[in-house]
Amino acid sequence: MLFNSNCAEGLLSWFDINKRSMPWRDSKDPYAIWVSEIMLQQTRVNQALPFFNRFMKAFPSLQHLAAASTQQVLKQWEGLGYYSRARNIHKTAQLVIENYSGILPNDYEKLLSFPGIGPYTAAAIASIAFDLEYAVMDGNVIRTVTRFCGIEQDTRKIGTRKIVQQKIDQWIKGYPPSGFNQAMMELGAMICTPIRPACQSCPLAFKCVAYRSNKTEQIPYTSKKAKRPHQAISVAIILNDKGEVLIAQRPLDAMLGGLWEFPGGKQKNNETSLQALHREIKEELGIEVSVIEVFMSLNHAYSHFTITLSAYLCVLKPTETLQIPTAKASDQIKWVSIQDLENYPFPKANKTITIALMKKFA
Repeated sequence: MLFNSNCAEGLLSWFDINKRSMPWRDSKDPYAIWVSEIMLQQTRVNQALPFFNRFMKAFPSLQHLAAASTQQVLKQWEGLGYYSRARNIHKTAQLVIENYSGILPNDYEKLLSFPGIGPYTAAAIASIAFDLEYAVMDGNVIRTVTRFCGIEQDTRKIGTRKIVQQKIDQWIKGYPPSGFNQAMMELGAMICTPIRPACQSCPLAFKCVAYRSNKTEQIPYTSKKAKRPHQAISVAIILNDKGEVLIAQRPLDAMLGGLWEFPGGKQKNNETSLQALHREIKEELGIEVSVIEVFMSLNHAYSHFTITLSAYLCVLKPTETLQIPTAKASDQIKWVSIQDLENYPFPKANKTITIALMKKFA
């Protein structure tokens, strides 16, 4: 057998000596471990760490999280991205209070039933918090296992991932689930890195097929992602006579649901940025605006597309009848002072605008 007891014991010994200190790792609190695992979906440890500390300070227990409003949760999540995670973690906390007396269940299938918890996260919580024997497969583990076993198939393919899962399901048997899973993930993060892995320091190198065959740069093989589409977005920073600005809250069931933004939208083909602005404001708010100036333009990347966002300082266009904005495409709209913008959760690109506005009108 390629992965034997010497490999497992060497891996666990390496982890005991080299593991990084992390607030959730230094705790066996299932709540802290659950929050960390949700944050670490699509996010690296060093990026998640300050958000984790901020979140735990605001919501030190599952009960505090369940009792919070969606807006409070989104505000603490602001800047971390993938905001469905915040809505799901909030909903799960309420379900745990309602159905499990406020105690996160130590059962894989029950964990899997909660919103936002898939097989990876359920396995991570079950093993790390409750020492249940479920092997965790993340990107670090996939890379480590494919190199160790010399698996050269495309790691984007479901079949390849099934092979990896079968391997680690066998390897974990008889070893502490929490330590084993964390050791595998840590090895991939610190030693078996995507570029220039530190094979000389790897406790598994003596059996690693990729290392022994000089293929660590070829394995794993991951096919290229399709090129992300690009969208041009125009938004209006609409000021009133009181110096307040109009913001709109995105529908909860939409992308970035529950967050606030400046009204506007996508530029259509054969449409200029200003033409898009006027059309979108008419469609979303039922009003017309006059543009004062271009406030700023910025680029931003989401997971599946990129944008160029152009923001315009505007006022309501003088008309014979009073124009009253109406929320036609958002959950609600609100006039707020510029300095109060910091109290509302915004997506990252819009947040950049709010910071610039507060500086300009300080």
